[in-house]
Amino acid sequence: MSSTISTSKGEQPLDPYKAKSLEDPPLPQKIEDLVDFISEAKFSMLTTKVSGSEYLTSRCMALAGKENGGIDLLFHINLFSSKTLDITTHPREVNMSFLDQVSGSWASISGTASIVADRATIEKYYSPTLPAWLGDLGDGVHDGSPSDPRIGVIRLEAKLATYAVATRGIFGKAVETIKSATKGDVPAINSIRELSEAELAEWRRTHK
Repeated sequence: MSSTISTSKGEQPLDPYKAKSLEDPPLPQKIEDLVDFISEAKFSMLTTKVSGSEYLTSRCMALAGKENGGIDLLFHINLFSSKTLDITTHPREVNMSFLDQVSGSWASISGTASIVADRATIEKYYSPTLPAWLGDLGDGVHDGSPSDPRIGVIRLEAKLATYAVATRGIFGKAVETIKSATKGDVPAINSIRELSEAELAEWRRTHK
């Protein structure tokens, strides 16, 4: 499908907002800006395909760690939750999205997810806040400690990423939007960047 349309003004993009906002800086800058934003955002929405269904579901997750130069993400999981079955059944249909409501910056990362349950990884990324989410079942085993057998880690290996960095503050966005609307134009308020599977693979290869 063509990305442009022929008009009285000549060829015009069908998606003017993306055409005006899309940027392609050098790979290190694209990665660094994405990783910085994810680190600051901390919380994300995990979207998976429901096991035994064609529907999708999303849950709020807290970032537990990053690997391979920051592009592969880790999140804690209760191994006995429905998320585990969803990811095990549909490991290639997983997305993590981040949003900063103040700036309007956002990120979407799709990839292949796996469930990690080895003690070394769990202890490495363990958080003292986990007992608050898991609870203490009172049997001396399921107590939210690093040895709790319910604790696991989701590892998302990024395959595609798209994100937007806000280039203007709240006031600047409002002004730019009004100005653009009066001209029949779209505002330039974000810098949209895309990372391909090949770019992510190259970064991972050089940042083990």
